[in-house]
Amino acid sequence: MRIEIWSDVVCPWCYIGKRRLEEALEAFPQRDEVEIVWRSYQLDPTAPKVATESIASALGRKYGGGEDAGRQMVEQMQQVAQEVGLDYTRYPEAKRVSTVDAHRLLHAAGARRPELKEALLQAYFVEARNVADHDELVAIASEVGLAEDDVRRVLGSDEHLTDVEEDIDAAQDLGAQGVPFFVIDRRLAISGAQPVEVFARALEQARAAASPLTAVGGAAEDGSSGVCGPDGCS
Repeated sequence: MRIEIWSDVVCPWCYIGKRRLEEALEAFPQRDEVEIVWRSYQLDPTAPKVATESIASALGRKYGGGEDAGRQMVEQMQQVAQEVGLDYTRYPEAKRVSTVDAHRLLHAAGARRPELKEALLQAYFVEARNVADHDELVAIASEVGLAEDDVRRVLGSDEHLTDVEEDIDAAQDLGAQGVPFFVIDRRLAISGAQPVEVFARALEQARAAASPLTAVGGAAEDGSSGVCGPDGCS
């Protein structure tokens, strides 16, 4: 089973959805047969690479009411995050920044992409670190074992930019209206950080759809099977 997940490292629901899927997978008997593939998506392609405001300020500016109103919006998300064991206390301090370089780095991470994905989410939502700042990205990537020289080389180029763009195009082709967006075996799609029960049902449905056919019945008492083939009917 292959689960592709489109998400952004500054999307609060994406981190919550990740935890809910993980909880569903813990109880899934075929967990070891599930491959998780992280795909790129940018919630705000216009966000600057150099931070100019916090998330609380950005929300207050976008929806009205100023920074105080923005903080109130974030408080609701903090409560949901607590339910899955995530501490979003510092999330209002996080900066509104571009995530394109973080996504390029995720593509460059290879087998360490899952660890880097978790580290970036942790850095942004729990630690309020700037995930557009190259020095911060180098530090975060180093924490999961990536070589600093390789990380700086990627960040100093446009390497993997096409991969990021192709992921975003694929999400649109599949009908994604936002993230997180989960696609199982390119047959089942789950939009949003759904409850654990929804993920569990989807996993079972996908497993059943992928199961081999089971033959039922056999030859009758007179030896006939009620089947016609190239050599005739029996």
